[in-house]
Amino acid sequence: MIQRYDDESGAHFAFTDRWGGVSAVPYEQLNLGGAVGDDPSAVRENRRLAAESLGLDPAQVVWMNQVHGREVAVVEGPWPAGSEVPAVDALVTARRGLALAVLTADCTPVLLADPVAGVVAAVHAGRPGMLAGVVPAAVGAMTGLGADPSRITARTGPAVCGRCYEVPREMRAEVAASEPAAWAETSWGTPAVDVTAAVHAQLAALGVSARAQSPVCTRESGDHFSYRRDRTTGRLAGYVWLDG
Repeated sequence: MIQRYDDESGAHFAFTDRWGGVSAVPYEQLNLGGAVGDDPSAVRENRRLAAESLGLDPAQVVWMNQVHGREVAVVEGPWPAGSEVPAVDALVTARRGLALAVLTADCTPVLLADPVAGVVAAVHAGRPGMLAGVVPAAVGAMTGLGADPSRITARTGPAVCGRCYEVPREMRAEVAASEPAAWAETSWGTPAVDVTAAVHAQLAALGVSARAQSPVCTRESGDHFSYRRDRTTGRLAGYVWLDG
């Protein structure tokens, strides 16, 4: 079931789970990732099903070639047919009705909207991207189009939680030195990183006060894809758009 959140101001946010699609094991069912080894025709059908369930035209959904960096693309429409999708980890648009999508399977999907300015963003924030500053870069691109952080609503979707994201002690120290909110410990007492907490700390520092966080941990939830749990698996998607 797709979790959808509709703001009175005309902003729309949605996060998928793994059900309601056509992909076979180990990508069952609603795999939306095109670079994980699934049948491309199944992925296309899944993207169509997900978009249409949200009342979107599948051809008006913009996807990214995500690479765990901080690059942002400002878009005015879908990529031209046959063109190479740029390697970016955030999309921003001021075009109402155009949906932006982000793929995840443990990383934190970040959806941002300023309906007054008519600007939205979809951000892929894994540990490397969060440290590189992809969230501040996306907010900066939004403000360049007239958005105001005080008006931005932010939603983060299902992601691996700090109780489950085990890392070496040295890595935790390195990440926490950059963003203290990321410091965490697993439920079994070993060093961990909480990327979502770090993202929310970054947003707060940028002046984004209207924030909401999914309670779902992908590693713990059998209803969601998790790379850390399954390795070979599908991808979830987050969508954001404004009324046209």
